[in-house]
Amino acid sequence: MTDIEVTPNGPYAVHGLPLIRLTLSPDPEPRLQEWVERESVDVSGEADGAGTYWLCRCGGSENKPFCDGHHRSIGFDGTESAATQDYRTRARVLPSADGVVRDVPDLCEHATFCTTPDTHVWRMVHSTDPQVRQAMASMIDHCPSGRLTRAPDEHAADTELALPLRVAVVDDGPYLVTGMAVVTRADGAPCEVRNRVTLCRCGASSNKPFCDGSHAKVGFHDS
Repeated sequence: MTDIEVTPNGPYAVHGLPLIRLTLSPDPEPRLQEWVERESVDVSGEADGAGTYWLCRCGGSENKPFCDGHHRSIGFDGTESAATQDYRTRARVLPSADGVVRDVPDLCEHATFCTTPDTHVWRMVHSTDPQVRQAMASMIDHCPSGRLTRAPDEHAADTELALPLRVAVVDDGPYLVTGMAVVTRADGAPCEVRNRVTLCRCGASSNKPFCDGSHAKVGFHDS
């Protein structure tokens, strides 16, 4: 069963998933930041009898995060442009002391968990220092878009946190979808089922339906 359906040039139809709001903790050290759950969002007033509700993806709704039909008035073009190959096929594999790190840059939403003022994952991957490796693992695990993953070896399953099946509205950012939600594209191409993905909601991504960080460039705000 599809959990999230991308509608043609329109909103995301979400079938029965819980909806929450997330913000980042204010710690100035990116690797020490955490997602903080602000509140659950009551969808009862927006859902139909089957529990389906519609989330804006054009960025223009005045009832964010819900769709208010604004996509029609602005002629929103929501055509998907993201690659349809699976993550591992596309990933660059980086050997590390603890196994491998995989990287698919197109999926980046620029949450900056992968960097610190002094270093970054692509440098840390070469370290044999246990503390550095532990810090790197935490940084990878916090990557919301799943651009970065880690595994014990090149053939093993990814090491993933246990994440709830839900949709999270990130302040002034994308929808963070976790828990192996099934996302169906409007063009009929399948989306790989993954533990964490970020879906565009500003309407400006060049990697639709996924976020590419354009919300920061266009000054998207959801207040």
